[in-house]
Amino acid sequence: MSEDRPKKSLGQHWLHDIDALQAIVDAADVQPGDVVLEIGPGLGTLTKGLCLVAEKVIAVEFDEQLADELPRRVPAKNLEVISADIIDFDYTTLPKNFKVVANIPYYLTSNLIRKLCESPNHFSKAALLIQKEVAERVCAAPGQTSLLSISTQFYCRVGLGPVVLAELFTPSPKVDSQVLMLEFRTEPLFKNVDAVKFFRLVKAGFSERRKKLRSSLSGGLSIEKTAADELLAKANISGDLRAQNLSLEEWHQLYLAWI
Repeated sequence: MSEDRPKKSLGQHWLHDIDALQAIVDAADVQPGDVVLEIGPGLGTLTKGLCLVAEKVIAVEFDEQLADELPRRVPAKNLEVISADIIDFDYTTLPKNFKVVANIPYYLTSNLIRKLCESPNHFSKAALLIQKEVAERVCAAPGQTSLLSISTQFYCRVGLGPVVLAELFTPSPKVDSQVLMLEFRTEPLFKNVDAVKFFRLVKAGFSERRKKLRSSLSGGLSIEKTAADELLAKANISGDLRAQNLSLEEWHQLYLAWI
């Protein structure tokens, strides 16, 4: 197998389109002086553009062969290559307010966003090229929210960047991609919130997303439906709503009523 041939088992899709690559760099607002964590550099097509702007690029690549080849493909003095699984990566080794740029396999998206957001050493801005439908889900408004959108928006301001058509990749995936832009909140969205308890509540609400809140909270929190109704009434939220209808502010109201 050629070293340049994408490995289906790792969800690899190469992007060579110059305009699309530059759009990703621009979406992350990479500036001189920035330290950028690039996730899954692959053949280094995006790495080259990052190294031209950033003070340092730390590229974490799971594929050992690609990691070994990257310094040859991108002979930049400000590039550091680490062969590792990004899910196990220790973000506390990075300087504060690092930026993240990535063209990541679709299957990694939810887990990676969670790890990035929950790290004690958080990023400042991120531009993640992911499946278009998932990017839209992360940015969803009340009525179409999910556990992923609520958890991401709890930590970050979110936005949608350029769409990258499937045909621009090798091999072409089945769907288009889109740049998801994240800006970590400099101040917590809500004061004095225990994130573990908050997300226990949110997960309970989404545990049976087709059911009304009184039922999903009853099952998810192991309480009687009457207790769930009392909790919702205290938060001034209708038990006939579903979890996807609630805004972050309403989840916070529910949290304050619950603790």
